[in-house]
Amino acid sequence: MSKLYIVPTPIGNLKDITIRALDVLKECNVIAAEDTRQTIKLLNHFNIKKQLISYHQHNELTKSEEIINRVKGGEIVALVSDAGSPGISDPGSVIIKKCIEEEVEFEVLPGATAIITALVNSGLDTTKFTFRGFVPRENKERRVLISEIKNHKETLVFYEAPHRIKDTLSFLYEELGNRKVAICRELTKLHEQVVRGLISETIEYFNTNNPRGEFVVVIEGKSQEEIDLEQKAKWENTTVEEHIILYVDRGYSKKEAIKLVAKERSMPKSEVYKYSTDL
Repeated sequence: MSKLYIVPTPIGNLKDITIRALDVLKECNVIAAEDTRQTIKLLNHFNIKKQLISYHQHNELTKSEEIINRVKGGEIVALVSDAGSPGISDPGSVIIKKCIEEEVEFEVLPGATAIITALVNSGLDTTKFTFRGFVPRENKERRVLISEIKNHKETLVFYEAPHRIKDTLSFLYEELGNRKVAICRELTKLHEQVVRGLISETIEYFNTNNPRGEFVVVIEGKSQEEIDLEQKAKWENTTVEEHIILYVDRGYSKKEAIKLVAKERSMPKSEVYKYSTDL
């Protein structure tokens, strides 16, 4: 039956490809590849011979229509990226949206992804995380990114290239402070490495060790202790009485104001109440 298959490929070690992915690559009519030169290496390794067409970020708008027409015409098409799952910081999301709009059947296969491999490898909190792809190069876009993530409590995950890793780490150190970090390099490959420590320590490490390969940067989120300290500093020059009055003037009841002040100052409500008796 004609269908588009979204097929993850190994992020390094070729043994990480799934049996199901191999079956699709063997049975499909054509493979749409981000870089045909990379995909042919994978196919040759598993002795698979198929027609390849190019599908990447510079032609995905036009190629998406061609691929959808192939599926409508009865073909089975497999979409692959250079490594990992198509659609995650790789071409793929455009054609998936078009398939949904045009009611063309597609199926997403599970498989290798550097994000989860790095997150688990980091030893940091895995219950909640935010993935933001590559850190922007332009300062304006960087400022937007920081304004969005600076106060996130969940673990932060980024991709980065070797020639930019030191600059990116310095930027994150300046903007987020000296948080815990895990720098994962060449995951699943022969020279896989994870450098863990504070951001300042990893900057020092890469100042003396030439960064090579593809990187995933995993950073701890903002701690509750850091949030509490910022809250205390915010009200440092305001008395408790003034703080209560501020909320009462905004229309809160005294009870509600006491609750808010206690939370923002990390104080017991009973303690804050003492300051409100004469108000």
